[in-house]
Amino acid sequence: MTETSAEQEVKSSNTTQNQETLSFQSEVAQLLDLMIHSLYSNKEIFLRELISNASDALDKRRFLMLANDELKQDSPLAITVSLDKDKKLVKISDNGIGMNREEIISQLGTIARSGTKAFLKEIKDKANSENQLIGQFGVGFYSSFIVADKVSVLSRKAGESASQGVRWTSAGDGEFTVENIQKSEAGTEVILHLKDDQDEFLESYRVKNVVLKYADHLSFPIYMEKPAEPAAADSDKSEAEKSETQEAKEPEFEVINQATALWTVSKSELKDEDYTNFYKHFSHDYEDPLTWSHNRVEGKLEYTSLLYIPKRAPFDLFQREQKFGLKLYVQRVFIMDEAEAFLPPYLRFVKGIVDSNDLPLNVSREILQQNKTVDSIKSANAKKVLGMIEQLVKNKPEEFESFYKNFGEVLKEGIVDDYANRERIAKLLRFSSTTEESENPSVSFEDYISRMKEKQEAIYYVTGESLAACKSSPHLEVFKKNGIEVLLLCNRVDEWLVSHLTEFDGRSLKSVAKGALDLGDLDADKPDEETVKRENDEFEGLITRIKAALGDDVKDVRITHRLTDSPACIVADENDMGLQMQRILQSAGQELPPSAPIFEINPSHSIIKKLNDETSEDKLSDWSRLLFDQSILADGGQIKDPALFVKRLNKLLMD
Repeated sequence: MTETSAEQEVKSSNTTQNQETLSFQSEVAQLLDLMIHSLYSNKEIFLRELISNASDALDKRRFLMLANDELKQDSPLAITVSLDKDKKLVKISDNGIGMNREEIISQLGTIARSGTKAFLKEIKDKANSENQLIGQFGVGFYSSFIVADKVSVLSRKAGESASQGVRWTSAGDGEFTVENIQKSEAGTEVILHLKDDQDEFLESYRVKNVVLKYADHLSFPIYMEKPAEPAAADSDKSEAEKSETQEAKEPEFEVINQATALWTVSKSELKDEDYTNFYKHFSHDYEDPLTWSHNRVEGKLEYTSLLYIPKRAPFDLFQREQKFGLKLYVQRVFIMDEAEAFLPPYLRFVKGIVDSNDLPLNVSREILQQNKTVDSIKSANAKKVLGMIEQLVKNKPEEFESFYKNFGEVLKEGIVDDYANRERIAKLLRFSSTTEESENPSVSFEDYISRMKEKQEAIYYVTGESLAACKSSPHLEVFKKNGIEVLLLCNRVDEWLVSHLTEFDGRSLKSVAKGALDLGDLDADKPDEETVKRENDEFEGLITRIKAALGDDVKDVRITHRLTDSPACIVADENDMGLQMQRILQSAGQELPPSAPIFEINPSHSIIKKLNDETSEDKLSDWSRLLFDQSILADGGQIKDPALFVKRLNKLLMD
């Protein structure tokens, strides 16, 4: 067989005319090792994963049958779960789309997911939370090895001949074999050879309960063998005749689930348990959802949506290449996964289903991008999700806190993505503040406004690399002295946020580190005009000398009254990009036009007063550079030459 790409790392080690032994992709091998040796407490999860895979295969075949009569068949699309106690086998079979030889190697030998390494790292770092992580990362088929020491997969792709069936087999030891077989029907059968201590999954009642727990409202029927009924006494038959009668009797199968798509059932007929189990089934999440919304719209548009907010953020929430979106159905027919057109990007954490009566069955992703019906559903879905979040704020503040911890950062993207709902989104945002001790952001804009000082017109904020950096920023000194609250924006996205959100409820958002600061009557110790003039005259010479010492590294040097304890600080000009935003863009490799900060000095500080009397230009230059570098560090920036900074500091300490 031809060697696959280096990315897949699947290589042939032993080949016959029909059978190949191949090695798993390295990340799959690590994952299998984790499964085999895991003390995984919720072992039943493998049934949910395999039935979900079977359901997806049936969905795909049903969709392709619409355009290809050759894929149609007499028997209905269904899933069958069968047990063999004597051989210790569990079988899950479907008559869905199936796989050919190339597909089975690709899909079961590799993980085509960019975040697999992140999954492996996180699950190793959190050894006691495998349950959450396995569900969160959706490892699917590989969960079979939690309960099985050998797994076989028999498959034939719909539309291909019986001779093109394929058998895949592995003991989870780093290798798998693939061989061609005769398979009379299209579809896939997964055969699990159970470990010695997993006999519970050979009990019909146990397996049935698990299947109904996760897949009762699956839209396809799930068959299991009927429990054997005690044979009626027959004194006229010999023991041999009775035995022959039992052997000749074919096992009877019955549908065990409702086989009705849950979203088509009236809300009044559903319990919370139905919603949570259905969520776990299609999302592969181990935990219950945080909240959900089930909506049926009739009128100009006819569609049903079932939207869930998970409890935890997926590990790849901020990976640009990862796809997100809802499952799309048209008239109960599955069309596609990850239909991103039905939600704005900032709500990509939402999972769910949209079933429309107004879209064509042959709809494509390209058509979805240019469809007014889709735009209307997208807008309605966004409002529904925001409504769910607002209800958490109102009725379940602890759950909202959990939500914001997981999804607050991505929610901020909505300020740009969704202009129509900008005000609703802004009300949901939370920040840390100089008046709050908690490290978790809990202050809303409305909270801030309710505590504003009389005559205060602006909402003040400071940005920084961390909460600690924000709290210790010298720009806060005059605000702390006057008891004026300042929002602490310590996430990277915050600088970008305030560049687009410039006001809230008629109050402007103002950075305490940009432009000249004038608190007016809010500053109890504001100097009068005569004092300001005297200071300007007194330090005019010093300002000129500092400008000469710092040269092009500063845009200007001026006196400030925003400082009480620090001798100096740097600020951005009113119309320039914030210093924190400049650093973020530069770290991302973007070239920016030259933009030097303004250097402000505190005329009341003893160091500045001493410098005003300094006669040595060399010493004044050293002090100017030292104070400037200190200001950069205090602002969260990096100085150009740390070694020179240390040398200069030591020199001045010795003087």
